[in-house]
Amino acid sequence: MSTDVTMARPPVVPLAPRTIEASGLSFDTLLQLIVKILHLAGEQRGSDLATRLGLPFSVIEPVLQHLRSTYLCDVSGGGLVGGPSFTFRITEGGRSRAMLYLEQSRYVGAAPVPFRQYEQYMRRFDATVERVVTRARVQQGFAHLVLSDRVLDQLGPAVNSGHSLFVYGPPGNGKTVIAQGIKNLLDGDIAIPHAVDFEGHLLQVHDPVIHETRDVPASSDLDAGDGADGRWLRCRRPLVTVGGELVMSSLELAFDPTSGTYRAPIQLAANGGVLVIDDFGRQRCSVVELLNRWITPLESRTDYLTLTSGQKLPMPFVVLVVLATNIKPADLVDEAFLRRIRYKVFAENPTVADFKLIFQRCCRERELAYDERLADTLITSYFRRRGIPLRGCHPRDLIEHAMSLADYLGEPAVLTERLLLRACDSYFLDEQSATTLPD
Repeated sequence: MSTDVTMARPPVVPLAPRTIEASGLSFDTLLQLIVKILHLAGEQRGSDLATRLGLPFSVIEPVLQHLRSTYLCDVSGGGLVGGPSFTFRITEGGRSRAMLYLEQSRYVGAAPVPFRQYEQYMRRFDATVERVVTRARVQQGFAHLVLSDRVLDQLGPAVNSGHSLFVYGPPGNGKTVIAQGIKNLLDGDIAIPHAVDFEGHLLQVHDPVIHETRDVPASSDLDAGDGADGRWLRCRRPLVTVGGELVMSSLELAFDPTSGTYRAPIQLAANGGVLVIDDFGRQRCSVVELLNRWITPLESRTDYLTLTSGQKLPMPFVVLVVLATNIKPADLVDEAFLRRIRYKVFAENPTVADFKLIFQRCCRERELAYDERLADTLITSYFRRRGIPLRGCHPRDLIEHAMSLADYLGEPAVLTERLLLRACDSYFLDEQSATTLPD
């Protein structure tokens, strides 16, 4: 049976080009980058210059020959193995030219990836990425949390589909941790370009704070062309989390007039991974604005970004958007938007058995002895008596409160009923009188 070659899974990092044409960049783009780098460095060996640009020497060699012939650089030394071993030095004419280029853009990093190549990579990635999440895999991925089978069985199909989802429910039941834990279910790595070039506009995509790079063996021969393209970095599929600080400008290209480059918006930084919008509905921008901004990308898988020129950039939108909120989704969004968020996961309150299991795990993490009777006392003497619903965060918070109280009183770090009940008094808002405890 024949295989559809067009849908074959590509290498994680594209192969290095061998010519300028294969790089997709213009001769002038490479020339400007090389002149600026030589201006800042003074001189560079050919192989070091190629490494800095992320390209084999064969790609930049014609540019260096042109710079020598036009007296913008010369060779100040080198070995016997040809251009890669030569030391290239900028001339006074080259410095004057570099100052003009720097006025337009101060970017001097790795050579950018043409937008068309980035778009093709992301579309191919979206079409070929493996999405096979089984029940066993989900249970393993969320083993650090105490979640019901109902919740787990809703998360798995959502990840398999590649569509976005709501995680909603009462506060304190781990919605944020659940949303972020979805990253554990994403297989494989992704290539992130240092920068993308769109018709002369430069977008810096890689962010060392967001993108966790993987170690990739370097090609033994820079000029072989069969190694990984150095303009890309192999990274774990990203996870970007934003909360109440989110504003509409975070979703748009941000132009820096000093550097002459654009900074990627959060959804572009999260491309190929997960974007968690925590505390959805409590952002500094209105919910209506935010929803209107997301409707088209969620439906078409294309996000239209606007350049300062007014030009629209059709960016692939390969993002699993997770909206985490303790507000009822129906109170936040209309039916049209709810339809586009195809999966809704309710982070329910823990059962008594789950509450005890969480309590036990929290004791183990703090190296405290676990006594089930203490959990029973909390449930019967405090929660039920005052009509307080159980939350997944209560065991952790109350144990921390109790241990802080023990430190304050100069008592040993031993969990007792007395300490836990006093911790409850300082944790919960209660109009009733505080629990009377002996000294």
